[in-house]
Amino acid sequence: MDLKLKQCFIAVDDHDKALAFYQDVLGMEVRNDVGFENMRWVTVGSPLQPDVEIVLEPPGASPDASPADKEAMARLLAKGMLRGVIFTTTDCEALCERVQDAGYDLLQEPMDQPYGVRDCAFRDPAGNMLRFIQRND
Repeated sequence: MDLKLKQCFIAVDDHDKALAFYQDVLGMEVRNDVGFENMRWVTVGSPLQPDVEIVLEPPGASPDASPADKEAMARLLAKGMLRGVIFTTTDCEALCERVQDAGYDLLQEPMDQPYGVRDCAFRDPAGNMLRFIQRND
C-alpha cells in the first residue's frame, strides 16, 4: 500500500496573525487561500515538503458542527487546549531564537530528550502548541 500524509489541520482564530507566524517567521509558503461562507482556509507548507500541507482553518469549521460545538472549539482554542504539530529542524537553537525574537510565547527552551531528540516548544498566535525537534544523530 502506498500511503502518505497530505494535509493536517490547525485551528486558528485570526488568519492574518497565523500567516505572520507560519509564513513570515517559520518560512512556510502559502499554497492556497480560500474564502467560503464567511470562513477562510489558508494552506501553508514547507518548501522542503511540497507534498505536505497544513490547513489553517477556523475552529469548528466542520459543516456538521453546531453553533454550540463551534463555540466550544473556540473556547478550547483560546485556552491552548487544541493540539498543534511537530516540525523537524536541523538547528533547534537557531529556530528557537528566531521565534523568540519575533515575540512568540516560548513554552520550552531547547533541551535534549531521553528519546534521542533535542526540542523546544512554542505557542502560535492562536495558542496551539508547536514542537520543533532536532535529531541527535
